[in-house]
Amino acid sequence: MSSGKSLENKVALVTGSSRGIGFAVARSLAGLGAKVALCARDPERLERAAAQLRGAGANVAAIPVDLRNTNEIAPLVKKVEESLGAIEILVNNAGIGYFAPIQEASEANWDAVLDTNLKAVFLLSKAVAPGMIQRRGGHIVNIGSLSGKSAFAGGAIYCASKWGLLGLTQCVAEDLRQYGIRVSAVLPGSVATDFSPHTGKDTSKMLQPEDVAHAVEGIVTQSPQSFISEVDIRPAQKP
Repeated sequence: MSSGKSLENKVALVTGSSRGIGFAVARSLAGLGAKVALCARDPERLERAAAQLRGAGANVAAIPVDLRNTNEIAPLVKKVEESLGAIEILVNNAGIGYFAPIQEASEANWDAVLDTNLKAVFLLSKAVAPGMIQRRGGHIVNIGSLSGKSAFAGGAIYCASKWGLLGLTQCVAEDLRQYGIRVSAVLPGSVATDFSPHTGKDTSKMLQPEDVAHAVEGIVTQSPQSFISEVDIRPAQKP
């Protein structure tokens, strides 16, 4: 019997979903009836997140993975498909930051950020695309940042990853839209998570993880003939 939920039995993979924005997105999609695969680097934190969603009645798979290791990406997709079914929604949320002047940055800093924030998105999107093409539909939602449109001191590496992510999103959208696949970017400003310090800011006025999840929810439940390609999110008041 159908529950009437808009994403009933659809399979979603959300990266970086053991906490923060990723967990909020996973919880939102599960609440709409989706079967959700969580992945993150910390197995214990990941299992706690999965247990919380299962306690609310969600069908969840928890798969520890380090997306910086390219050899783990294809097995991740295979495990999701074996445990839940074909991936119909991919939310590329996993990301790390590095904030310091360029003269203090190392090649290792560059590789860590770009491998996580950009290369992993490319490889995961490439991995799920053939199945979505065959089924003539699907969603890929990339969680970017308003830092992908603006520059600030100390942000060279992080901004490069997010500017690149926006360009990747737009081009992949053009590659795949003919197959009924919608590729979108959600670009929030500062969100009240432990991702980066928020010294001097009133976190109660900042964006919350649920605000980003709400935007993702709107994208994956939009009407069939529309294509929300990009959503910028700012707080109602400056924190």
